[in-house]
Amino acid sequence: MSKVLNSLVVDTLEGLKGKDIVCMDVTDLSDVMDTLIIASGTSSRHVKSLASSVSEDAKKAGFQPLGVEGINSGDWVLCDFGDTVVHVMLPQAREFYDLEKLWSLEPESRS
Repeated sequence: MSKVLNSLVVDTLEGLKGKDIVCMDVTDLSDVMDTLIIASGTSSRHVKSLASSVSEDAKKAGFQPLGVEGINSGDWVLCDFGDTVVHVMLPQAREFYDLEKLWSLEPESRS
């Protein structure tokens, strides 16, 4: 079921020109989710539109979000589907929080 949802989310993000879409398997790192999907929008309006469309398309396909946070600000919107969590962010927020690095299995190299 998660693969169907994940494909739907990525297709929706791509269809609305979401930027730098990353789909990460975090099964070994988290007990609360299996997949983390991260995308960037080009503006607050774009971030809101991407997140709203993800939520609506998922609902139409029978996947009810457990929660959507941050939709009013538009800097960073989180859509929680249980096993899959979607983060849609402005590039500045995405760079600052660097979720890809935070959820990576790769240890940081020390110089």
